[in-house]
Amino acid sequence: MDFVLEICLIGFIIYLVYKLYFFKKKYINAISFFEDKLTQKELEFNLAIDKLQSSFAQEQYFLKERQTELNLKEIELLSNISDLENRLQEETEAKKKVVSQKKSSEVRLGHIAETLAPFLDQFDFDPESCTFLGKPIDYISFDDDQITFIEVKSGNSQLNAKQRHIRDQIKAGLVSWKEVRIK
Repeated sequence: MDFVLEICLIGFIIYLVYKLYFFKKKYINAISFFEDKLTQKELEFNLAIDKLQSSFAQEQYFLKERQTELNLKEIELLSNISDLENRLQEETEAKKKVVSQKKSSEVRLGHIAETLAPFLDQFDFDPESCTFLGKPIDYISFDDDQITFIEVKSGNSQLNAKQRHIRDQIKAGLVSWKEVRIK
C-alpha cells in the first residue's frame, strides 16, 4: 500500500506541476495580453500627445503670424492717424487764415459802408446834418425836430454789447444834457 500511495502521491505531484505549468502559462499570457494592451494604449496616448503637440505648434505659428500682421496693421494705422492729424492741423490753419481774411475784409467793407452811408439811397437823413463819430456810434443826426443816433451795419452784422447798451439807454430815455464851461 505504500507503493500505491507513493504512486498516487507522484501522480498528484505531476498533476499539480501540470496545473501549475498550465496556470503559469495562462498567467504569462494574461500579463502579456495586458502588457500588449498597455503598450497599445501607451502608443495611442503618445500618438495623441504628438498630434496635440503638432497642432499646438501650428497654432503657435499661426498666432505669431497673426500677431506680426496685427503689429504691421497697427503701425500702418498709427501712421495714417498721424498723417490725418497733420492734414487736419494744416486744414484748420488754412481755414483760420481764410476766416481771418474774410473777417478782415468784412470789417473793411463795413468801414467803407459807414463812410459812404450818407450818400446811399437807404440813408434817410440829410448828410449835412449828420456828424460822423465812428465809435461806438457811427453818426449823430442833428435835425430841426429831433436828434438821432445812427449805427450803420452791412450784411448780417449785429450790434456789439456796447452798442446794444447805448441803444437800450436811449430807448429808456436815459439821455441827458450837460454843459461844461472852461474858464
